[in-house]
Amino acid sequence: MVVSTFYIRAINEADREAVGLVGFRAWQSSNAFEDVYLDPSVIERVRGEFAQFAATSTSDIAVVEIDGEIAGWGARDGEPNHISDLWVGPEWQGRGFGRALVEYFLQKMRAAGIGAVTISTHAKNVSAIRLYERCGFQIVWQGQQWSDSMKVELQKVRLEQVL
Repeated sequence: MVVSTFYIRAINEADREAVGLVGFRAWQSSNAFEDVYLDPSVIERVRGEFAQFAATSTSDIAVVEIDGEIAGWGARDGEPNHISDLWVGPEWQGRGFGRALVEYFLQKMRAAGIGAVTISTHAKNVSAIRLYERCGFQIVWQGQQWSDSMKVELQKVRLEQVL
């Protein structure tokens, strides 16, 4: 199915539950993760972290909406030059929504005069890394990083784009 009409807009209060669910489902569907993520306590902790972030965050969060449904979302949480989150529901992946979200945030950062933008992902998340590279990012760091939500060390990559 080809989707031609979608909207990227700021999150509103009515979106928050759907945003948490989309993020969790996208995380859970990834094949980039290790066996430690299959532990039921980790899965429940991560589900709770997505719900909590969506319910309480005051970050810059944008959603992709298609016919009233939240298909994906992204956020700038923390540093103003960092895209902290990018999640597209499994059924909507591969349709350009991730790229549209990245471009949305890049445009906002250009307008704010930000000179370099960073984004991070799990080192085994090859499809995300490819997306970010197609959007003009380059890997600038790879290593271990602590995940507060999963309570484990993760293999991460950080990518950067000079605007």
